[in-house]
Amino acid sequence: MKALIIDDSRAMRMLLKGTLRGLGIEAVEGGNGREGLETLHANGIVDFVMVDWHMPEMDGREFVEVVRKDAKYAAMPIIMVTSETEMDKITSALEAGANEYIMKPFTKESVIQKLQILGLVKEG
Repeated sequence: MKALIIDDSRAMRMLLKGTLRGLGIEAVEGGNGREGLETLHANGIVDFVMVDWHMPEMDGREFVEVVRKDAKYAAMPIIMVTSETEMDKITSALEAGANEYIMKPFTKESVIQKLQILGLVKEG
């Protein structure tokens, strides 16, 4: 299984990558939405994407909108990982095409729970 992690914070990418590695999931990464798109195109369809909202060049919501316009990525799960906690922001991300939402700061358990909800990892 392969994931794409997009966040302008290298530390956050490393944290998420470590969590996924512990679950046996390989991860590729991008430092902003534009880099994320380039990485996605270079790697083909990944099993899921974890994307931050606030980034330079192309933010996470823009990334989701662009990806959802491409039919080949229609079924690819996207998880927004962000410090945005306002309900209208969460709704906006989901309306743009994100499948789930993880609020920072998060725990390893909360990441695993979202991956289970999406059927990407087994429970227990």
